[in-house]
Amino acid sequence: MAPLEVICASFGRSGTDSLRTALNKLGYNTHHMRTMFMNLENCHSELFTEAYKHPERPTDWDLIYKDYNAACDWPTASFIKPLMSKYPNAKILMIVRDPDSWYRSVKNTIFKHNNLIAADGDENKKKLSEMINTTVLDGAFGNPELFNDEQVIKQKFVDHIEWVKKNVPEDNLLIMELGEGWDRLCQFLGKPVPNEPYPHTNTTADMAKTFDRLDNGDQISDIANTSVSS
Repeated sequence: MAPLEVICASFGRSGTDSLRTALNKLGYNTHHMRTMFMNLENCHSELFTEAYKHPERPTDWDLIYKDYNAACDWPTASFIKPLMSKYPNAKILMIVRDPDSWYRSVKNTIFKHNNLIAADGDENKKKLSEMINTTVLDGAFGNPELFNDEQVIKQKFVDHIEWVKKNVPEDNLLIMELGEGWDRLCQFLGKPVPNEPYPHTNTTADMAKTFDRLDNGDQISDIANTSVSS
């Protein structure tokens, strides 16, 4: 299905799962960390890891995104520069939110429970965990001391947004506020506005329920599939 037509540059916990749901309702098939959890055997997590470790080597982005024409969330957000080069006609989205609330959200959800992903020793989950610990926030998920330096991590968040604003052509970039809704998104993408509320998924409370299920032994792929169309 590649090439990608829409790329969201926003870090995780910036409304990316709601955006995934919204883009799918607009007719796209959207890559997201959740879709990687859904398809652990074929999510190409090792290719993302290699692309991050060896940016000088060619990466088969068309293979990685072969079933998708839109992408958001990590790991996509860690590869905006090469993806812009590979897919120069893709529309770029950036959802912004307050750095303080973003950091709290990440700390209390995906970082807090990151160790649960590969807890059972499954090889595919180990590959996915390695990818997360390598590509997210320049390895901060694999380095608790770095992640717990709140000012450093929040500055990464701010610097990433500023890089996108500086390097993406203005007519090819939509800056959205967290929870903004349909109107400007649909206008930017040339899509009619759906006759339903903009999605609101994967809240901190939702994430708490997800990690409770992991603690109770549920498979992460089953959990991801449970709410994929929400």
